[in-house]
Amino acid sequence: MLEKKADWIRLETIRLVEIAKSGHYSSVFSCAEMFAALYYHTLRLKPADPRWPDRDRFLLGKGHAAIGQYPILAELGYFPEDWLDTYTRLGSPLGDHPDMNKVPGCDFSSGSIGHNLSVGVGMALAARLQQRDFLTWVMIGDGELAEGQVWEAAMAAGHYGLSNLIGIVDANGMGLDGNTEDVMNIEPIAAKFESFGWSTNEIDGHDMQAVLAAFDRAQQSDRPHMIVARTKKGKGVGFMETTPYWHLGFLGPADKAVAVAEIQERLDA
Repeated sequence: MLEKKADWIRLETIRLVEIAKSGHYSSVFSCAEMFAALYYHTLRLKPADPRWPDRDRFLLGKGHAAIGQYPILAELGYFPEDWLDTYTRLGSPLGDHPDMNKVPGCDFSSGSIGHNLSVGVGMALAARLQQRDFLTWVMIGDGELAEGQVWEAAMAAGHYGLSNLIGIVDANGMGLDGNTEDVMNIEPIAAKFESFGWSTNEIDGHDMQAVLAAFDRAQQSDRPHMIVARTKKGKGVGFMETTPYWHLGFLGPADKAVAVAEIQERLDA
């Protein structure tokens, strides 16, 4: 079940943070269901051929969530699973943010937040020029919407009518500095993208059936399409939910035991 894949992603995130001694738990937990749906249901991929020209592209604007993406790529066969044990260690290809030159299956790098939707526009335009039918998917955080470059990309996508471009906003309502609306209010998200010529859909990003339906619907749009997924920061671990304090942190032994037990209980059910 895809719900169990989402919880497996949460457990793997905890394991990899243990290696690094610091990491982005709650940013992965808010998009775990969408990671699972994308990689195990929606994206057209060939892990044995990471550079396959007709693969769907997936760009992770909120690159600090790559710690939840790496276990998926390893399980699918993009790189050996023992790479995970080197996460963030000196010489490892797996950094805190993804590097497209080092990580098979990574279509674009991240680190400076705000660039990936613009790159997605370029990839979608390239597909049109090359007469290829791949789709370009871009996941961005709601805090990322404070970047002006995102809106330049939104304007360009609408102008060119890029129906092969699909965006996902992980609208978990929080960033490192607190509530998104307090740092920089970016609502109403859907209406703003619609004003740039996009079609939109707003969903519960933790309802797997709603996520799958939204991903299927997005592929039928005749315009660029933005899915606004309402999520909870830290979803899946009670004491982490709806608080900014686990955006970046490290679980001590007692807290780790509680978090793992909560997730494992769902996996065992």
